[in-house]
Amino acid sequence: MGFNGAKKPKRATRGGIIAALDVGSTKVCCLIARVEDAGAVRIVGIGHQIATGVRAGAIIDMEAAETSIGAAVHAAEQMANETIRDVIVNVSSPISHGFNAEVPVSGQEVTESDVRRALAHARSLQVGPDQALVHAIPVGFALDGSRGIRDPKGMYGERLGVQAHVITSPAGAVRNLQTCVARCHLDIEGLVASPYASGLACLVDDEMEMGSACIDMGGGTTTISVFSEGTLVWSDCIRLGGNHVTNDIARGLTTPVVHAERMKTLHGSAITSPADEREMIDVPQVGEEERLGANNLPKSYLVRIIQPRLEEIFEHVRSRLEHSGYAKLVGRRVVLTGGASQLPGMRELAQLILDKQVRIGRPTRITGLNEAQGGPSYSTAAGLLLHAVRNPAELPVAGHEAGAGTGFFGRVGLWLRENL
Repeated sequence: MGFNGAKKPKRATRGGIIAALDVGSTKVCCLIARVEDAGAVRIVGIGHQIATGVRAGAIIDMEAAETSIGAAVHAAEQMANETIRDVIVNVSSPISHGFNAEVPVSGQEVTESDVRRALAHARSLQVGPDQALVHAIPVGFALDGSRGIRDPKGMYGERLGVQAHVITSPAGAVRNLQTCVARCHLDIEGLVASPYASGLACLVDDEMEMGSACIDMGGGTTTISVFSEGTLVWSDCIRLGGNHVTNDIARGLTTPVVHAERMKTLHGSAITSPADEREMIDVPQVGEEERLGANNLPKSYLVRIIQPRLEEIFEHVRSRLEHSGYAKLVGRRVVLTGGASQLPGMRELAQLILDKQVRIGRPTRITGLNEAQGGPSYSTAAGLLLHAVRNPAELPVAGHEAGAGTGFFGRVGLWLRENL
């Protein structure tokens, strides 16, 4: 199966089945859902598998990744008693671009063709041949320098401006993902940037409208998304996550990685407490029999390894937000989600370093997830489904289109014809 056809993303309809595939560094998750009244989404099938062949959200072993994806999809299909063909897939490593364009309208009423001219005038945008288009989101319009206009049609002015937020991802990584999904006999219906999906799943309407950031801490990456006036305005990705914490524990305590992960989950904390000196934990040593070769160490040893890495991640987040220019838009509100965000003390540490109000977020706009599956680690997968039914005002990008950086403005024209 190839990606050269003219397939266009379908709108999710009531009673229809939609499927999301979250390919992460730690796990691969497939959600199958049914669209109900008023665009509500109810999960009918769930499948998850330990991720193999994936590092920092990018595929490094095609066969191993194909096996993980296939197993997750099969489990979800069996639970839902449905066979799926199309999936919405997440894309890691997003890169945000902003562009502005302005055209004269000579005091006349703004028409659809004027809006089309404004976007066509933005040909100076250079995404680059090594970048694949994932999203093209109109952020706002301006008339005679007056910004913040959401729909300029029918208004009067001399000059019409448009601001757009474009998200790209490395073309090679996107192509590898497309090929791997195709080898599982699936079509990619749409690609969604991971931070975009996480924000859609975890932020409430007021947070999206007033301005806030969503930080998704995964296994191999930590992603950031900033929303304002109901729209995604910026996103970024840091190549650090929960796996790096686990590896630090394994090296620092000379214990196997599997035991390091177990200790992190059972005994780990983001912030030290006085009780940590008194609580003792068994630390199996590399290469020794588990019962004979275990060290007995205070929990404080473990926390002193975990905390510096988490501090480093939040320092990176703070720095990226400050350099993006959107730190003021975020205000004081940050939502923390993702599998790696669940350690005790994580919210307090994030508040301390980011100097913002932080809450732990989980998917709230979706039904059918139980307590175990409705946690922060399923935020991206849930957000993929929500993107399909939310129909955000953006240029639709089908799975096959994202692999090529050409024809961008032709698709902008298509979006304008269909949506304005």
